[in-house]
Amino acid sequence: MVARRHVTNKLHTVYGKVKKADKTRILNQVMAATGMGRSSARRMLIGGFLPNPKDQVDQRRLRPKGFGDYSRLLLGHIWALMGFPCGKYFTVMLKIWLPKILAAGDLERPFVTESAIRQIELMSAATIDRYLNPVNKRCACARFREQSRHYFATQSDLVRPEIPPSSNPAIKPGVIEADTVAHCGATLVGEFIRTLTMTDMFTGWTENYSIRNNASQWIVQAASQLQQRFPFEHQSV
Repeated sequence: MVARRHVTNKLHTVYGKVKKADKTRILNQVMAATGMGRSSARRMLIGGFLPNPKDQVDQRRLRPKGFGDYSRLLLGHIWALMGFPCGKYFTVMLKIWLPKILAAGDLERPFVTESAIRQIELMSAATIDRYLNPVNKRCACARFREQSRHYFATQSDLVRPEIPPSSNPAIKPGVIEADTVAHCGATLVGEFIRTLTMTDMFTGWTENYSIRNNASQWIVQAASQLQQRFPFEHQSV
C-alpha cells in the first residue's frame, strides 16, 4: 500500500498533463511497479492524492514512554519473587520487600539499575497492572491460579446456612471446627488426597491429617487421630 501511494502520488500531476500515448506509458509503468490492474491504476492516477496511511488511520500522537525497558523487566522479576500480587498490594509490599530482596542478592541482574528501581517506586497500582498484564498471561503460575480459583471442593454458600449456630461459643479452649482441603490442582476430576484440618476456635491450635478421599471411614479415622493430638478436651467437633 505504501508503494502504491508513493508511485501514484509522484505521477499524479504528470499523468493529467501529458498526451494519451504518454498516459498509456505511465499507466503501464504504474501497473508494473505496483501490481495493480489497469482500471485500479487509472482510478488512482486521476483521483485525489492518497494520504499517508498513518495519518489516515490513526492521528494520535505517540507519547514518550514514562518508564524504561529495564524498569519493566525489574517489575516482572520482583513481582514473581513476591508471589504475583496485584498492583495495589504490590505498591504496599514493595516498601517492605525491596530492601530485603536487595540484601539477599536476588536482584543481581543486568537490568537492575538505580534508575529502574526509582521508576518502580514511582509506578501507580494501575500502571503496574497494565505493565504486568502480558507477563501475567504468559506466566504458568498465574494461569494455574486463574484456572484453579473457580474450583471449590466445598460449596459453603449452600452448606453453611443449614448449620445451626454453635451452642458452645469459643470462650475457652475446646470448641473445634473441621474441614477438608482438596489437593486436586485445577480440576476436581478423579481421586486425590485431601487433608482434614481441625482448628480450635479459641486458641487457633490447628492439627492436620492426610486422608485418601472424603469417604466417611477416612474422615472418622482422621478425626479420632487428631483428637488425641490436642492438649485439651473437646466440647464439640
